Amino acid sequence: MTSAVVTDDDLTGALDRLVDRVHGAEFAVVLSPDGLFLGGSQQVKGELAEQLSGVVAGLIALGLASTRICEGGGLRQVVVQMARAFLFIATIPNGTILTVRIAGDDVKVGDMAYEVALFVGQAERHLPIRLGPASSATIGDPGAQHRQR
Repeated sequence: MTSAVVTDDDLTGALDRLVDRVHGAEFAVVLSPDGLFLGGSQQVKGELAEQLSGVVAGLIALGLASTRICEGGGLRQVVVQMARAFLFIATIPNGTILTVRIAGDDVKVGDMAYEVALFVGQAERHLPIRLGPASSATIGDPGAQHRQR
């Protein structure tokens, strides 16, 4: 079965809508499983995209190592809490990674968590790539650990 082609504009629009829905959200990006930048909201420019790619790839690697050591199933989300901001990093079933930054003293972290989960659940509509089962077996798949032994 062939899926429809999704353009970069569609992905940017979907990420812009995600950022617009939550007070304090500053930007959103989608990365490939190996940390390559696939698309971002309008606020994301070249240098920020490169920096985020490296940071998120490292955090995902730590999260995946934790899932192997702690035997808690597949990695779903990493949240970094800073003094004035949060970084939400969520795995998407096809292996891609959503990252959203929210900042401010009066932000609603629960609202962002909800919107991130909603985006992940509907991600196949927005993402320009389809990855095979090998990628999803390492990220977000609770049964992957048993199959890899």
